[in-house]
Amino acid sequence: MNVLLVEDDPLIAQGLLQALKQSAYTVVHAPYGERAEGLLLANDVDLIILDLGLPDMDGLELLRRLRARQSRVPVLVLTARDGVEQQVAALDQGADDYMEKPFDLRELEARLRALLRRSHDLSTDEVSLGALQLSPFQRTATLNGERLELPAREYEILEILSLHANRVVTKARLAQRLSREGDEVGDNAVEVYVHRLRRRLQESGLAIRTQRGAGYVLEETG
Repeated sequence: MNVLLVEDDPLIAQGLLQALKQSAYTVVHAPYGERAEGLLLANDVDLIILDLGLPDMDGLELLRRLRARQSRVPVLVLTARDGVEQQVAALDQGADDYMEKPFDLRELEARLRALLRRSHDLSTDEVSLGALQLSPFQRTATLNGERLELPAREYEILEILSLHANRVVTKARLAQRLSREGDEVGDNAVEVYVHRLRRRLQESGLAIRTQRGAGYVLEETG
């Protein structure tokens, strides 16, 4: 799961980066609002943790811009601003949750899991499709009850296809999901990873189908 952390306090940011990475999240950090906007355009993000007191703009302005683009990515506001009025303002602008600093890390992670389940219509922390089971929060996968040992990029593709099972996921979106700052992934690389996953899924009752000109679909074949 990809998280964008928008936080200008270096101590808080560093602590959250370490904690979230230990919990198997992929985290991109932006200390400024403008930087966050650029990262949102260049990365496939599953959730945003947003501070309101940013150096270059109010966090609520970033939230307004995000929702004006019709983005539905969940946003958890994490701020030192207290009071009901601030909370109401954030929720009215499109925030999905609100926490005040100081905060309990366990509660924060529980709220993140709840937001991610809700955004992907999950009732548990696992994704199941036929013989395949994924735990996005642990970044593990099993097929027919046996652990799949997947390289990171193969797992990323399998996860996004599973979360959108029976729906088309574009090649561009997969490439964006795999790309990191300064490490772009092209269409040819995506095709290689998809080919490797197809081999792993042989005789499992699952297949990754190519929809020409659109992208890929993970679906049951039986």
